[in-house]
Amino acid sequence: MNTINWRGVDLNLLIAFSALMETRSVTKAAAKLSMGQSAMSHNLSRLRTLIDDPLFERHGHQMIATDKALELAPVVEHILQLVTSEILQPGDFSPAHYQGIFRIGLTDYAELLFAPALFDAIQQHAPHSQLSFCNVDRNNYQQAAEAQQIDVIIGSMKDLPREFDSQYLYTEDHVCLFDSTATGLSTPIDLARYIQTPQALVTPDGKLASNVDNQLQQQGFQRHIAVGSSSFLTIRHLLTGRNLLCVVSTLMAKLDVFQDTLTQCRPPVDIPDFDINMLCCAAMPPTRVRNGCANACTKPLPRE
Repeated sequence: MNTINWRGVDLNLLIAFSALMETRSVTKAAAKLSMGQSAMSHNLSRLRTLIDDPLFERHGHQMIATDKALELAPVVEHILQLVTSEILQPGDFSPAHYQGIFRIGLTDYAELLFAPALFDAIQQHAPHSQLSFCNVDRNNYQQAAEAQQIDVIIGSMKDLPREFDSQYLYTEDHVCLFDSTATGLSTPIDLARYIQTPQALVTPDGKLASNVDNQLQQQGFQRHIAVGSSSFLTIRHLLTGRNLLCVVSTLMAKLDVFQDTLTQCRPPVDIPDFDINMLCCAAMPPTRVRNGCANACTKPLPRE
């Protein structure tokens, strides 16, 4: 802390950096900030000295950002957003007047189920805002939360690290979903027919096996996974007209956006339920914008 020359740190330098990243031109950045080109060149020189990196290098008629500049860009934007929302606009957060961006991280499952309801809730809560749905999964949500400055994350995440605060929403169970004509299956399905029918698997990590296979193996049985995909949408479309069976969440099976006549029933094996939670990164400052986003998100979602 004591080794940093804070007198050389100027908020205007961050603003200049942001303009340079956007325009990739000293002339255009100067015009954007209504300042002289020489002043912008001076700011760039100060930035290079402060960061100890060229930041922008000229290649022909273009200024190419260095790796260091690309690394700093989201951090600088986050700082400027914090200054704008938390310092220059003091007082209570007014969603009715907020014109910024809400960023919501959703798993493929959660986005397909809840995106319309979340959009409607945000529009009602903050009609002048923008909404960005960011795709996350169990493997990348920690990095995505910080890198993309995500306000809240909704999904089924297990073994949460201490850096995340979690709010329980509801518990989801499972059903078998299939085309009764293509498979020749009728309800209820017994274990023998379940094992004999080729299956489609929703697999976020690409593995063509799950805990169900371990459970079946312990009982001396084995099912045939014919196809796997990380997308619920893809799996759902595959079932129609094909000899395939898939185990999906009950809410996913009941979605009314699909114009099909698939049959659903309870699976003949014990498949554990899973919890859906809303997460916030505790390491990120609890801004009024983030709190406003969380409050809006809880209203349209199922609750126990």
